Amino acid sequence: MTRLARLLARRHQPRRPVRRLAALALAIVLLPLTPMAAHADTPPPSSTPAARSMVAAMQPGWNMGNTYDAIPDETSWGNPPVTQALLKKVRSQGFKSIRLPVTWGIHQGGAPDYTIDPAWMAKVKQVADWAQAEGLYVLLNMHHDSWMWVNNLATDHDTVLARYDATWAQIAATFRDASPRLVFESINEPTFSGTSGDDENYRLLKELNSDFHRIVRASGGKNATRLLVLPTLYTNADQGRLDALAAELTALNDPMVATTIHFYGWWPFSVNIAGYTRFDATSEQDLTGTFDRAYETFVAHGIPVIIGEYALLAYDHNRPGIIERGEQLKYFEFLGNYARTRKLTTMLWDAGQFLNRNTLQWRDPQLFAQIKSSWTTRSGTASSDQVFLPKSGAITDRTLTLNPNTTNFQGLWYDGHELAKGSDYTLSGNELTLASSALTRLAGDRAYGVRATLEARFSRGVPWPIDVISSDTPVLSNATGTTDSYAVPTQFRGDLLATMEARYDDGSNAGPASWTSYQQWDAAFSAYTGEAIKLTPAFFDSLKDDSTVTLTFHFWSGATVTYQVTKFGNSVTGTTA
Repeated sequence: MTRLARLLARRHQPRRPVRRLAALALAIVLLPLTPMAAHADTPPPSSTPAARSMVAAMQPGWNMGNTYDAIPDETSWGNPPVTQALLKKVRSQGFKSIRLPVTWGIHQGGAPDYTIDPAWMAKVKQVADWAQAEGLYVLLNMHHDSWMWVNNLATDHDTVLARYDATWAQIAATFRDASPRLVFESINEPTFSGTSGDDENYRLLKELNSDFHRIVRASGGKNATRLLVLPTLYTNADQGRLDALAAELTALNDPMVATTIHFYGWWPFSVNIAGYTRFDATSEQDLTGTFDRAYETFVAHGIPVIIGEYALLAYDHNRPGIIERGEQLKYFEFLGNYARTRKLTTMLWDAGQFLNRNTLQWRDPQLFAQIKSSWTTRSGTASSDQVFLPKSGAITDRTLTLNPNTTNFQGLWYDGHELAKGSDYTLSGNELTLASSALTRLAGDRAYGVRATLEARFSRGVPWPIDVISSDTPVLSNATGTTDSYAVPTQFRGDLLATMEARYDDGSNAGPASWTSYQQWDAAFSAYTGEAIKLTPAFFDSLKDDSTVTLTFHFWSGATVTYQVTKFGNSVTGTTA
């Protein structure tokens, strides 16, 4: 198994509510890959206007993640049974399509028929019917089967292919007469184990996609002209992956096809590692490069592209703080706009971390408002959504840089009232300066934490939030513990943790990510309570025996605090530096 294949195998861990595709980005950045296919000289044939208009009409889309793809059943990964009310809610929020991920193999009999449990098939069909009755397009796929058994195609070719073909033959027969608003996707995130490299991977994916295409088309009825969606290898948008799929489309010569990729952001930013705590120019370039390649390879030649999943890899309502709120907002604002300019249809991956399916309410209405706004227009942002003030002592002016994003700044508001330009704040170019007098008033009694939330309003889009926060440098305390359970007692004093560096006494990097001093949130450390910073067993497992490591905690106020931990056997001692 190649290093990339091992990485891909590790990233599929059942029950995790957040998708793992962006782990592939690390492989692209850090691991040497087998040479990819050369850029295609001749573009594949264009899809029909009907295919292009259908994919355009599917924008925007929503994934019903961790439901029918869950293992073993629809409620196993934390979501309730699907109801018509859920689909009505999704439609009412502006979505035009849903992606319905389905894991078939665990509801299937043995060879040679590989019969799908009729009750399971009936459930899937019922939801597809409900969605179409709401006016939604439905993108139906084969999901976790990709890593559960389809990935063995190279080493168990005939058995896997027979099962794949039998599965799609049954799906095609069941939905043969379904509305054209139902769309099929051949396989989710295709990956193969035991191969010699990308050339073999491309050949295997082409074989799967070709069989899928043949079986669906031959099943007749509306399947003869149904829109079919084909993924790249790993649903990745490196040029070699795109070109390999383009060659497949040329061989198929079918005008009712579309292509699909996934996108979860620049990997270091999406999981908070290597100091990438902000949606900066590097993250922007990764996004624009990905979307540009998809556009130039397919869309510019008349072949529609669906970003079948997008989000941020580590975004999860159960784990706040990994990616700072304002940086999330910038990411989704930029993504929605750039996808629109590149004519890409986007489908939000939602495993329950965005829409609470029990209450049918958005877990973070402000974030969803930003996502929704990005479908049609731009919104202004700023260099930060936080202004930190000292709990005691003089408060001075604070300056933020506005990013109007083609909008015009309209003013600053608090609690429904407009602040006075000239006295409460000034604007010089895009430099917004908050006056010390206004900040002192807003800080009130200056107790730790958020004292006020301002709104920077622009001519279009959603307002930009600015939290006025009273804080002091956090205070850490000495502690003892074990490598299995260790936490640094912390008085955050209104501040928020951004990231953590770890180094040995000789200055070399310490921690699981030995290639950087800035360790990954959750993999090495976390801070989900107001009482402590937790260091993980994996962090201590990675350390040298009987070693001392200096930790530098970086906080969003700009404060840094150092701390030393000494590992001796299974014991850990931590002291303030």
